[in-house]
Amino acid sequence: MPITLPETLPAFDVLQREGVMVMSPERAARQDIRPLRFALLNLMPKKIQTENQFARLIGATPLQIDLQLIRMSEHQTKNTAAEHMETFYRPFEEVEASGEKFDGLIITGAPIEHLPFEEVTYWEELTRVFAWTQTHVHSTFGVCWGGMAMINHFHGVKKHILDHKAFGCYLQNNVDPTSPYLRGFSDDCFIPVSRWTEIRADEIKAAPGLKLLLDSPETGPCLVEDPGHRALYIFNHFEYDNDTLKQEYDRDVANGTPINVPLHYYPGNDPTLAPRNRWRSHAHLLYGNWVNEVYQTTPFRLEDIGK
Repeated sequence: MPITLPETLPAFDVLQREGVMVMSPERAARQDIRPLRFALLNLMPKKIQTENQFARLIGATPLQIDLQLIRMSEHQTKNTAAEHMETFYRPFEEVEASGEKFDGLIITGAPIEHLPFEEVTYWEELTRVFAWTQTHVHSTFGVCWGGMAMINHFHGVKKHILDHKAFGCYLQNNVDPTSPYLRGFSDDCFIPVSRWTEIRADEIKAAPGLKLLLDSPETGPCLVEDPGHRALYIFNHFEYDNDTLKQEYDRDVANGTPINVPLHYYPGNDPTLAPRNRWRSHAHLLYGNWVNEVYQTTPFRLEDIGK
């Protein structure tokens, strides 16, 4: 079954061309079932690219999903047209005031890793988002900086600055094969990594209630479950397109920013060759498992979420 998106959203045509089942809200309203209601709190600069990436993954299951787009209330993006933001995004304060509830929420990363959390301009509102998820969202998925922010807020787990950027496609070990979120996973898998900070395994293990699911000897923890807060935290980027790391590398080279060639990404680590996607199947598995777990456990009535 399809994901529901406005027909004028760029992702609608992109995903439809790729064979993803996409449905307009008008058509969805005529179906006699309750779709899952998901939201994307998009903190990334390239909003449209990020919309496409996450819609592609959660729209690949047999379930109908109504996807809503949310932004921070006061923060203004410089990389996406104001018309697009006005047409498709709602400020969090509007969503909060409405009292509406969601089966799932994704909180994306943001390119602000070097800042202490408290110095982020929208940190106060973001902590309100975290609190709101406990009463208005059945399951929350924090991605990269978004996951680091959540695990810090709820558990005090710190992010640590790296002396060089973790950049490339790194092998992850499946350390909890019985987890429903890792159903169908191999013993290891590759995932794109692009960050200047890390969360450390010993601090996760010292925090009560956290479960480490994917871990890497090179780049540290990747995926953590937080059952007490009905949340998953992933510190890397299963959602990335084939060429996202290439775009980041080419941008830094063009700007004269020191950057290493993303490891294990280009054949023979040669950036003149086309990169190969080594993570797509596990990306769909993880997000499909998450959507399925939400479907199996969320209340039938939206108004019962958080009770």
